[in-house]
Amino acid sequence: MLRVAVVGSGPSGVYTAQSLVQQERVPDVHVDVLDRLPCPYGLVRYGVAPDHEKIKSLQNNLRTVLEHERVRFVGGVEIGPGLPPDRLLEMYHAVVYCVGAATDRHLGVPGEDLPGSWSATDFVSWYSAHPDAVAEGFVRGVGSAVVIGVGNVAVDVTRILARGAAELAPTDMPQAALGALADSRVRDVYMVGRRGPSQARFTTKELRELGTLPGVEVVVDPAELALDPAYIDPSGLPAANRRNVEVLRGWAERPSPGLPRRIHLRFFQRPAALLEGAAGRVSGVRFEHTAPDGSGGVSGTGRFDDIDAQLVLRSVGYRGVPLDGLPFDEATATVPHREGRVLRAGEVSPGEYVAGWIKRGPTGVIGTNRPCAKETVQSLLDDAAALTARDVPGDALRGLRAAGCTTVEWPGWVAIERAEAELGRSLGRGPVKIPDWAGLLAAARDGTT
Repeated sequence: MLRVAVVGSGPSGVYTAQSLVQQERVPDVHVDVLDRLPCPYGLVRYGVAPDHEKIKSLQNNLRTVLEHERVRFVGGVEIGPGLPPDRLLEMYHAVVYCVGAATDRHLGVPGEDLPGSWSATDFVSWYSAHPDAVAEGFVRGVGSAVVIGVGNVAVDVTRILARGAAELAPTDMPQAALGALADSRVRDVYMVGRRGPSQARFTTKELRELGTLPGVEVVVDPAELALDPAYIDPSGLPAANRRNVEVLRGWAERPSPGLPRRIHLRFFQRPAALLEGAAGRVSGVRFEHTAPDGSGGVSGTGRFDDIDAQLVLRSVGYRGVPLDGLPFDEATATVPHREGRVLRAGEVSPGEYVAGWIKRGPTGVIGTNRPCAKETVQSLLDDAAALTARDVPGDALRGLRAAGCTTVEWPGWVAIERAEAELGRSLGRGPVKIPDWAGLLAAARDGTT
């Protein structure tokens, strides 16, 4: 029997577990999928926007894997001083770390730390009910917001800021966030990129959604679009980028319908500073106009404009964070590895593996995690004979609890689901997420007593 721990229950972790139990080279593999949170699914639960029901339905596929007879979900397990990697490896033949990229990149400009300036991840965690989310209203007193970045996460937070509460009520958004957004006075949302529309990283499907929001007008400056060398003739662009340009051109040519809320898509602007208002909070962003440099990048023009804003969200990429006891490459923000095998001082560390963003960096879409996980699993299976030569405990739960973990197994998670359904019924809504640690753990305990 090969006993494997997978650390992280998001798509990369679950796809790793799936590959392990579906392969036939080593037939008797048992997998514990460990997570710091009492809830599974990772970014599918806490990163996908609540109004994206189709993508969130991926939880059903992940659930099937976690209910497999040789897979066990164990929440409440945090790798750290109480449970370092070397101690965890004593409990299993192999450990695969699938911990993602947990923090945002910074802008590196003056004023970035002003009150009212946040990472997009902070905002997403708040409206997704992550139990670590800050208790911040975000939109209180905000009439204008700036989102820096032109990827899909930037589109998500822009859409949530512009949406009406009636459209968000059927989702599982926590009640406090829904109430704050219902009271929101945000009328203008600026989504700003430093390069041109042909280089934007959002998908066309996400982009088009912005034009379907009731009561929301999309404003595009044709003069900014025209700065892009590929704008006049986008035929040489990849299909997705070409479609993006075509959608933006359609909006730029459309007369203003005069709707009450506006999404402004701005290009060729890079942040130079966040401005401080009289109350010591962010009051706007100073942008420098950029221009194509002829080699795919942009250069500054020395011309600046200010956009008033009481809320600034940066969405300029993710970055992995070190895990105590694992090697870490600061340059790539990943764990050094060879085909998924963790490297310590350049040498393979027996029994330790990585998959997902902590392995390859924050690139790709959810489906990209499948081949990434399979490569790591193939390496692990190649090592199986040597791994199983080492004795490990028959059941790691005792060791996890001895390390101080308040473990939450599958019945506890199912109890959380029941509690969220009941919370929603009490509010006249569908299931509503429980947003705090105390509530989640109390609900989980109800499922284990």
